[in-house]
Amino acid sequence: MTGAEALADAVRRLKAAGIDSAAGDARRLLAHALGVAPDRVTLVAPEEMPPEAEARFLAAVAARAARQPVAQITGTRDFFGRSFLVTRDTLDPRPETELLVAAALERPFVKMLDLGTGTGCILLSCLAGMPVATGTGTDVSAAALEVARENARRLGLSGRARFLAADWFAAVPGKFDLIVSNPPYIAEAEMAGLAPEVRDWEPRGALTPGGDGLDAHRAIAAGAGARLMAGGRLILEIGPTQAAAVSALLVAEGFAAPEVRRDLDGRDRVVIAAKGGDGSDCGAA
Repeated sequence: MTGAEALADAVRRLKAAGIDSAAGDARRLLAHALGVAPDRVTLVAPEEMPPEAEARFLAAVAARAARQPVAQITGTRDFFGRSFLVTRDTLDPRPETELLVAAALERPFVKMLDLGTGTGCILLSCLAGMPVATGTGTDVSAAALEVARENARRLGLSGRARFLAADWFAAVPGKFDLIVSNPPYIAEAEMAGLAPEVRDWEPRGALTPGGDGLDAHRAIAAGAGARLMAGGRLILEIGPTQAAAVSALLVAEGFAAPEVRRDLDGRDRVVIAAKGGDGSDCGAA
């Protein structure tokens, strides 16, 4: 079977499974099975597939038809220009979360904290863009922390990133001039309506805190002031209907006039707040 024939059959199978992105997913899976870059699939597609590559591709397509996310099948996901390892113990990094990283890199920082780090994609992308900085990533999942540590090693950032098992600020020492988080924020009532790729395959604890979806933001808002240096920033990802509620939580904890940023689809996605006081030392070595 040639790669082109296998690709056409895979697209048919994935469409039959109800996957809207069938063509793109099939190409990514074929590239993975063949061990080539996705932009080379067209060049190699007319060739006969080696038996072992064909077997890998068929298994990958079967997994995708069962609605397993592509990133879990291939084991990696591109985020902010870098490749990150992904497993069932971590969230699949989303393009909209890149907005949080871009906001973090708008100002210098030297010591950052990433709460609920998962793959480490936020922390490590920020550190890669700010060579003088160091950072700490926390998570309650030991398996996720192992993924983050390996991503740090692969990106050559192990010397500037450390990872701690912690529930939000618990067991985290020191103060920071930047605190970031993409915490679980999906309301319990919304879980059933999620795509199967998310609902059935990603870690539930990284998706929802239960209830109205705001418990994680409440905990972070309550603890951030004591862990930020004067002038330090707090940047949080939110659900598209949560800007007013999260902003109110931050104002109640002493953060003045939080800023809301929208993603490329025009949805509220990130809230930015700063601690009052003289911030002239923030971002200074």
